Amino acid sequence: MTAPAPTSAPRLPFDRPNPLDLAPLLGRLREQGPIALVTTPAGDPAWLVTAYDEAREVLGDRRFGKAHPAPETASKISSAAIQSGPTGSFEDEEREHARMRKVLTPAFSAPRMRRLSGRIEELTERCLDEMEHARARDPHTAVNLHDLLSFPLPVQVICELLGVPASDRDLLRDWSERIGVLDGGGDAQRAMADFQTYMGRLAATKRDRPGQDVVTDILAVQAEDPSFTEDDMTRLAAGLLFAGHETTSARIDMGTLFLLSDPARRDRFAADPEGLVQSTVEEILRITAPGGLGLMRYAREDARVGAVTVARGDAVLVAINAANRDGEAFADPDAFAPERTPNAHLAFGHGGHYCIGNALARTEMRIAFTALFRRFPGLRLEVDPRTLREHSERLTGGVSTVPVLW
Repeated sequence: MTAPAPTSAPRLPFDRPNPLDLAPLLGRLREQGPIALVTTPAGDPAWLVTAYDEAREVLGDRRFGKAHPAPETASKISSAAIQSGPTGSFEDEEREHARMRKVLTPAFSAPRMRRLSGRIEELTERCLDEMEHARARDPHTAVNLHDLLSFPLPVQVICELLGVPASDRDLLRDWSERIGVLDGGGDAQRAMADFQTYMGRLAATKRDRPGQDVVTDILAVQAEDPSFTEDDMTRLAAGLLFAGHETTSARIDMGTLFLLSDPARRDRFAADPEGLVQSTVEEILRITAPGGLGLMRYAREDARVGAVTVARGDAVLVAINAANRDGEAFADPDAFAPERTPNAHLAFGHGGHYCIGNALARTEMRIAFTALFRRFPGLRLEVDPRTLREHSERLTGGVSTVPVLW
């Protein structure tokens, strides 16, 4: 680092009294300047970018990447098994990234998502059927929307896209939850090892019996590129499975909480979900960035951010949740305003690493919210959403219960 992290440098993740609000310390740091020195959950120093303009600048700047010139000396972010520190080869980072996007862009393209929409609608209706059955079995008890819609829907969709058998989804849920625990340590690594072993077995099956799925697509590229190792393949597939459902699940939960926290807001949306869903989803994406850490980068060379010189090798965390509530970029930034135009949020990042799964996430969210409020226009929360616990110990944050009635 340019300077060692002082003992006074605040340690991530910051306290978040309720899941609908930004962690207060994030807002205070942004008021003091666009970038600040913090301590990661692993106890190492890092720069935290909290302002919109600087966040967008770093995300779009090729001087910041995910690899490190000397990985053994790099600041660790956490002891989770994913996004815990530098990844990939410093010398070959751009080539590896280009290869990854070449493999995945067709699989996650907007046209393919449109073709997948019918299947997502079918899976969503099945989830809503389960909600109705649960309510009928015990009409005096709230239904946990997280367990019956927010979590299972994205898992089913990404598993189908990757070619994972439905019978294995519970296994993947366990591994995925353990992989993303910030202080998971050995258990997180064991879960990742099991995850990768499973993906290796699945890949072997796909080599014998190719399918119309992303794992088969990855294997086709691997067959043409000897430098694309088995470890590269299983890590990419495991990462896709994790990233492809965790954040979408959290956003369906949080979007539901925002919509139901104001009955008038719920009624407006329920009166015309098809007409309002696109702008509503964009506002949910802006205001509900899951997790308390941000997007991880390392400086490939010295670079100026705000008034700070970030030295080569320094860790930089881009706090998307803070940037998306920056009053310099968004009017009344803490207000949930689906009519907000324009809404140039950074929920999927920016620049060369813009999230390749953004079309999938948007498609799932639009279908889920439209179907949910069309089926249950009188949906309401059993509890004050501000009393729900946000899982700050997990990489993707979020809540594990959204108790609803109708």
